[in-house]
Parts: sequence; C-alpha cells; structure tokens
Amino acid sequence: MSRSGKYSFVDVEVCNMCNQSSAGNKTMGMRLNQSQGFRPKSKKGIAVSVVKCRNCSLVYADPLPIPENIDDHYGLPPEEYWNDTDFSWNENYFSTEIKTLQQLMFIRPGMKALDIGAGLGRTMISLEKAGFEAYGFEPSLPFYQRAIDKMKIDPSRLEHGSIENRHYDAGSFDLISFGAVLEHLYDPAKSIELALTWLKPGGIIHIEVPSSHHFPTRLINFFYRLTGTNYVSNLSPMHVPFHLYEFSLKSFEKLSERLSYSIVYAKIEVCEILNFPRFTHNFLKKWMSWTNSGLQLVVYLKKL
Repeated sequence: MSRSGKYSFVDVEVCNMCNQSSAGNKTMGMRLNQSQGFRPKSKKGIAVSVVKCRNCSLVYADPLPIPENIDDHYGLPPEEYWNDTDFSWNENYFSTEIKTLQQLMFIRPGMKALDIGAGLGRTMISLEKAGFEAYGFEPSLPFYQRAIDKMKIDPSRLEHGSIENRHYDAGSFDLISFGAVLEHLYDPAKSIELALTWLKPGGIIHIEVPSSHHFPTRLINFFYRLTGTNYVSNLSPMHVPFHLYEFSLKSFEKLSERLSYSIVYAKIEVCEILNFPRFTHNFLKKWMSWTNSGLQLVVYLKKL
C-alpha cells in the first residue's frame, strides 16, 4: 500500500550507526514505493537505492525519503495499518521481554518505564502489571486515540508526539523500550543517544528491530536476481510498514564506541513468516533457527 504525499530525498553521507563514510558501501538494489510482488519491473512508481554498510551491516535507503508531513505515513488508523487489528491485551504479551528484564535488573515498586512508540499501549499494560510505572508516547494520532479509547490507557501516562519533540528530565526512567520502533526513525543513533539521557545510570534500553541478515529477504532477492531484476525486498521506506533500516548486532556494537552503554543481552528471533506459502513455513523456521538468520534482532543495552 503506497501513500500519496511529497518527499524530500536526502543523500546519506555516513552510516547512521557506525559513522563510517557511505562512500564505497554496497548498493544492494532498488526498492519501490509499493509492494513489489514477483514482478517489480512491471510496476510503475518511485524507487530508491538500498545500501548495506560494509563496516556494520546496517541496511538503509540512500537517498533517504522523508515525507513532507509525518501523517502521510503514520496517519493511518491501526485498522488499515494491520489487517487483523485486535483491541485486546493478554498476559503473554511482552512476557518474554519481562522475563529477560527480571534477569537483567531487580524490578521493584516505583521504577519507571518509558515505551517509545507505544502504539495501542499493550506494552505499557504489560509493564504496569510487572510492577513498573509505565509511561509512553505515540506519534500516530489514530493509534494514540485508539490506545486511550479502546485499550483504556491512562491519558496522563500517554502523550501524542514524536521523539524529536519529547522532553524528560535526565535520569527519569529505569527502563526505556524501543519495540519495533528504531527502524521507523530517521536518526536511530540520535534517538538512542537521547533515550540514554532520560535513563538512570545502570538503566536498561530494550530494542527490537528487523535483522539485516534474515533469510527470507535473501531468498526473495535471489529470486529477483534469477529473473533479471535489480530490485530487493529489504525495507519499505515509502509504504507500510515504512521501514527505513535493518540492523545487525555489529551496528549496536559500533554505536557503543560513541555512546555510553554496554550490550548485556542479544538474540535473533525467528518470528512469523509472511509472503511465503504456508507449506514452506516449517522448513523456513527450522532453517532460520539453525542458521541464526531470523527476522528480528533483540538487543538490551545498559547505561554505563
């Protein structure tokens, strides 16, 4: 699904995470502003180059397409953004993350958590039930409204706005979560740097992002090469879900050389498989688990 709107296209001079010059980085192929299917050459649209950093394996669009109005991307109601929107919460939501946090920190009453890009507020609910005082902000007005109206999130705990215009006192939070958020932000490194200022010393930042080494994308790209196209399936900078980046663990290791944090836990998760016949899912999941080439990279950072 593409969205109408005006873009500015900004050349990327250095890798956002490792700060190495983008000159000489590998151009992987082109990405359309719509779903590409099996025959992207048969479709009309705007395409941008997809590049992979040779130093830290960050995958990104270059030039970076920036919409004139953020609502051109995120003004979608959740019912359109997801096909099967469910306005409910269950006890398993964010439960794996809570268990990991319990191993990394002593959770006690009064600890404060911030959910960046809170969506419908499910993570905030899970954090509250785990013992945190949960706060959040959400840049999409439809998601923000549904979180309050449908999920009954306390409006005094949830703000509407983006990370660029949020202001919190230094050391306000014990935990900050970027769950499926960093890949949407135009400057993820700056966003982590800002979050670190809001975090207490010894506090934890939880991050979930698309992996730049995931197998299904490599498989689709191989198919495109066999059919003689120079397109790739990485990213979706101008259509749902508006992914601008894919990350590797090395991306966060390199960023730690500039920012004051250590990586205390990391893993690759297989996750659900899309755009492949169902009969292939069992094999693909086993292969991704065996080769550590799943779809999602999960990283926990500790402020030094």
